[in-house]
Amino acid sequence: MVEVVTENTELSLDRSGANRWDSMTDEQLDSLERKIAEKYMHMVPWGAVIWGLGNLAIWLSLWPLVLLGYLPVWIGFIVASLNVTLSYLPSHEAQHNIIAVEGSPLRWLNELVGHLSVIPLGTPYRMLKYTHYEHHKHTNHPELDPDYAIHAKSDWHFLWKSILNRQPESDRSGAYPKSLLRTGHDNTIIDGLLMQGAYLTVLFALAWSGYAIEAALLWWVPRHIGITYIEYYLSWAPHHPGKDQGRYKDTRGFKSYVGNLLSLGMQYHIVHHLYPRIPLSKTPAAYRELRPILEKKGCDLGAL
Repeated sequence: MVEVVTENTELSLDRSGANRWDSMTDEQLDSLERKIAEKYMHMVPWGAVIWGLGNLAIWLSLWPLVLLGYLPVWIGFIVASLNVTLSYLPSHEAQHNIIAVEGSPLRWLNELVGHLSVIPLGTPYRMLKYTHYEHHKHTNHPELDPDYAIHAKSDWHFLWKSILNRQPESDRSGAYPKSLLRTGHDNTIIDGLLMQGAYLTVLFALAWSGYAIEAALLWWVPRHIGITYIEYYLSWAPHHPGKDQGRYKDTRGFKSYVGNLLSLGMQYHIVHHLYPRIPLSKTPAAYRELRPILEKKGCDLGAL
């Protein structure tokens, strides 16, 4: 049993107390929801900082270790795939200014983690940041959500669409530039061109130098694996079937077969959409405390 104390009401959050929730007005529920969420904000997620910079350091170290023969390329491939898959979330914390808001002493750290952690992913921080804001504002909107092309009927349909989305003429490939142009952040498209140019230059230079296999297994293949894994758990699973819009309708809770850790913490993604300033590591605890309110709001909580 968990007790939540508000200014006017003390509520016992158990199944037998459901009628107490029924007696609360929408305004009281909203107030209590914000009060609970506030408890989990305004803290520096040092784990994400270490994660982001440490993950990049490990990925960078693979190159000399593999190219100089100190580490078998197959081990490098496994580690690199993990590195790419884990590279996005620390930047995601920075995108929402969770590490430090503008004007605070640690703002430089927020931006450092944001920019550096996604280098293995091969997609620039500012492009991810501004398109992600549009995703939050227009979740599941077929024209305005930059991630809408990821929606699919099932897991296997998603995997097939993920392959199709990598093609140059796909809706997915043009979604981010269109979103940036529409919102006046077209200057960040240059970031994408520079990042893509650097990525291709490295791959070409390594292949030209006789390291084509190493280049493919340390970056090209891991990048495709990582992108698919990230899109599945951060975009498809928490929004499926992706038909509803609205604050309490556009995201769902779901029970992952591989657990919360291996699903990148996305079982509780619904909390993130409601309160983006809550650090990833705190979303499970926030969800457990918010659950009775989310049920009253009609959220799809799945089997959580």
